[in-house]
Amino acid sequence: MSTVRESINVDVPVTTAYNQWTQFEEFPTFMEGVEEITQVDDKRSHWKTRIAGVKREFDTEIIDQFPDDRIVWRTTDGETSQRGVVTFQPLDEAHTRVNLAVEFEPEGMAEKAADALNIVDRRVKGDLRRFKNYIEERGGETGAWRGRISPS
Repeated sequence: MSTVRESINVDVPVTTAYNQWTQFEEFPTFMEGVEEITQVDDKRSHWKTRIAGVKREFDTEIIDQFPDDRIVWRTTDGETSQRGVVTFQPLDEAHTRVNLAVEFEPEGMAEKAADALNIVDRRVKGDLRRFKNYIEERGGETGAWRGRISPS
C-alpha cells in the first residue's frame, strides 16, 4: 500500500469546508481524474475515474463521519483498493486546515509507475488547491450533509 498525505489552509470557516466536502457529486469540479460520482445513499458512492489514461470504476463506503471533524472511507467493490480520511481543523473563525490522507494499492504498470514518480502525490496536492479555489471563490458551500456515521 502507498500513502499520500497533504494539507491545505482554506479561507472559509470549518463548517463551510466540511459541508462542501460532503457534496461528493461535486468532486469532479475540482478533482482531476474524477469523471463522475453517484451518491447511492448516506454511506455509499459509485466512482468513475480516469487517471494516467486508466479508467476505473469502484464503490466506496463511509465508515466514520463526524460533522466539522472527519470523514473516513474505504472502497468496497471495483477495480481499485483504497481507504482514506479527510479531517477539518479550525484555525480561527474564518480559516480551516483540510488534511487528506489516502492509502491505495497501485494496480498495473501505469499506476505503479505513477506512484513511483509521485504523480499521485502531485494530483492530490492539485486537487486540494482546486478545492481551496472552488470554495473560496464560491464563498459558501453548494449543500451539506450533517449526519453522523459511527464506525461499527
